[in-house]
Amino acid sequence: MSTPRQRYRDQVRSEIKQIALVQIGEGGAAALSLNAVAKELGVTGPALYKYFRSRDDLLTELILEGFDEVAAAVRAAAGEGAPRERLHALARAFHGWAVANPHLFQLLAGTSSPGYDAPPESVLRARSVLGPFLPVFAGGHCRPGTEPLREQMRRWVEETPVVAEWVRAFAPEGDPATALAGTVMAWAQLQGVVSLDVQGQCAGMGHSGATLLDAVMDALADSMRL
Repeated sequence: MSTPRQRYRDQVRSEIKQIALVQIGEGGAAALSLNAVAKELGVTGPALYKYFRSRDDLLTELILEGFDEVAAAVRAAAGEGAPRERLHALARAFHGWAVANPHLFQLLAGTSSPGYDAPPESVLRARSVLGPFLPVFAGGHCRPGTEPLREQMRRWVEETPVVAEWVRAFAPEGDPATALAGTVMAWAQLQGVVSLDVQGQCAGMGHSGATLLDAVMDALADSMRL
């Protein structure tokens, strides 16, 4: 059982992260300032360092927790059914999480911060988000226009053991290169549609992000013959 001191520390850390996300949402990761966070929280700048060693430390925790959250949402949507149905379920879960957490999504989507290098672990966390998409495409078929991408994915699997292990863990059956090609295309299209929706761009063009996402995923499913 946690102590009152630990619960207080956890609460303050949570408040710091929420304030930081608002800053990031308003001005990007480059706008994040520990002094500004401290002012909003009502403490001195040095006091904040009891909770996070540095601005980069805070950014890293936000990024890793964000990937864990969206990965959990996507995993929860994974289930049985036809590949096309599963693709829609995964895409909608990703979209729903992003709309509910717009500032955090923008950080994960790559809002740049000069001088900050995300830890290698963030790549592994990002792959955990995409893992459930792999079995959806493993039994698909690439059309001629997507063969160059499939060939790149084939080489990546052959030359990178950790990638091969990741694919096998989620899609032990089917063609790994095809699974990756479809997943990478889904990732690119998800990022594009969801970014537009989170930024409020879809409404300005007379449609909802959810409707556009369904249409884009259907087109992808057609292209992969799902």
